[in-house]
Amino acid sequence: MIGGAAAGARLARRSGTAVIMAMPILQPDQIYQLLRNLTSPVVAITSERGGKRNAMIADSAVRASIVPTIPRVSVYIHKFNYSHDLIFETGRFVLHLLRDDQFELIHRLGFASGRTRDKLAGVPHRLGAVGVPVLDECYAHFECRVANVMDTGSSTCFLGDVVEVGHGAASRATGAVMTAAHFRANMPPEWRGEYEALLRAAQAYAAERSRDIRPVVWRELKGRE
Repeated sequence: MIGGAAAGARLARRSGTAVIMAMPILQPDQIYQLLRNLTSPVVAITSERGGKRNAMIADSAVRASIVPTIPRVSVYIHKFNYSHDLIFETGRFVLHLLRDDQFELIHRLGFASGRTRDKLAGVPHRLGAVGVPVLDECYAHFECRVANVMDTGSSTCFLGDVVEVGHGAASRATGAVMTAAHFRANMPPEWRGEYEALLRAAQAYAAERSRDIRPVVWRELKGRE
């Protein structure tokens, strides 16, 4: 058991005698650090609605299919993110794996809101097959149409069917993929205070809403229930 007031216990057999073995109590921060091992690579998510283009940074994306002919990804996006509603309303997004030298791009796209600034101004990109920005500089990009969603209370998990794949403006992948651990360990020291403040704000938002899970049927699936 974890996080309880009393230690959990288990039975172990030694020479035919039952022995009670105390299990360690893990505090929420310890559990959180363990769960960080499940964090995805750092990705840039782009979206578009009515001519407004936006981009954000996430570390919650995973492969969502083992079938080579049915490529899919999933990504959790907090409801407070400007990108959330753009994706939910249009059913389109592009997921970019980033290189491990793209710190400045992560800072530009991940430390400010698209509600208050054009985050893609000055960032080379083009509109892709689904009408969403594709960044020129990335390790790889995946253009997606939303196939389904799951509400988590504070965020939405978007399941995307991958319809186009590439390497930004390049013909092949170069460098290595940026991981969350690499970014946290190597970001410029002057960014750390801002990063931690943004993380605390996101955690507070999620703590208030994570239990308020609502059933959602994606519009393309309505009538199949």
